[in-house]
Amino acid sequence: MLEKALRGKWPYWIWILFLLAVMGSGFLCYLVQLDQGLGITGMSRNVSWGLYIAQFTFLVGIAASAVMVVLPYYLHDYKVFGRITVLGEFLAVAAVVMCVAFVFIDLGRPERVMNVILHPSPTSILFWDMMILSGYLLINLITGWTVLAANGKGIAPPAWVKPLIIVSIPWAVSIHTITAFIYAGLPGRSFWLTAIMAPRFLASAFASGPALLIIFCLILKHTGSFDAGARAVRTLSRIVAYALAASIFFVAVELFTAFYSGIPEHGLPFRYLFVGLEGHTNLVAWMWTSVLLAFGALAVLLLPQTTKRDWLLALACAAVFISLWIEKGLGLVVTGFIPSPLNHITEYTPTALEIGITLGVWAGGFLILTILYRIFIAVRSTSGESSMVSPSVEKEAGCDL
Repeated sequence: MLEKALRGKWPYWIWILFLLAVMGSGFLCYLVQLDQGLGITGMSRNVSWGLYIAQFTFLVGIAASAVMVVLPYYLHDYKVFGRITVLGEFLAVAAVVMCVAFVFIDLGRPERVMNVILHPSPTSILFWDMMILSGYLLINLITGWTVLAANGKGIAPPAWVKPLIIVSIPWAVSIHTITAFIYAGLPGRSFWLTAIMAPRFLASAFASGPALLIIFCLILKHTGSFDAGARAVRTLSRIVAYALAASIFFVAVELFTAFYSGIPEHGLPFRYLFVGLEGHTNLVAWMWTSVLLAFGALAVLLLPQTTKRDWLLALACAAVFISLWIEKGLGLVVTGFIPSPLNHITEYTPTALEIGITLGVWAGGFLILTILYRIFIAVRSTSGESSMVSPSVEKEAGCDL
């Protein structure tokens, strides 16, 4: 089926060339980092995780969010999601590839990642994170590709696919839970030392991932490539709304605990994040932007009438995605280092090379996703609509197609 990715009209190839150009630019920036070391980044001794790990943390959530379409369809027989489960699995594949790429880049010396395999340490959270991410990548790639190939032939997928997909459901929850444990297991960092770090991660993942999937579905719909169905999109928008509300609630609980307790180690990072600390305000504007976008998007998503307008729904989903990218990215990662355990304040600002490398990885992820989605659309167009969801099921589900 790979040959189907080589067929497309000129806008498709312009998009491919644009992504390749950004990837090439990012690769050149990475060669500079490989030659000169991580000193070309904005990271320091006091802030050892920055833009790269922020992207890794956020993208693990995007990968885990595939469970929000897989679980209703395969466990609860929610036929409406029959059209988009493969799209969700392919989104998870692209996200995991980007996660792995950011880990390699952040190591400075990429060959060091082999130490995790050559010298495994079962007591290390990082070891388990690598193992489950690799497994999750294979599961989504195999199941998504197998189901799509079966649809292309007009036959049912092999019987072994469904058990593997069911295994992927707790697996998806575990990849983000273990990622959260990387932070929550560091006792020297009060900002991360919280029992609800994993629930926070999962809530934000189940909002940002489906929000991005909705945007892709709307783009495919308005380009005439694929219509996911109005009911599927509306259901996803409700999932985004409820998950976003839970994410906001968890952050509010953290704020209450930090400030009501009066313990400086817990309150100072939040002060830095929202109002600045001793004149250091690098993240204040970013965080308030995140807050405004989150509450604005939630207000739109909770109103049924507004979600029926594609442009408004796309705008709300983009706001959710950007808001959580800020809050769960730089807002979470960098603030964990400020102030340091010795009460020193060292701010972090990404360099141009660092941003170029990051954009290159994102472009690579979007290239993978574009190719996979192109194959999906080509298979769908040749196999017919019935192979995805039968008309009787659409009528039973009440889809507005």
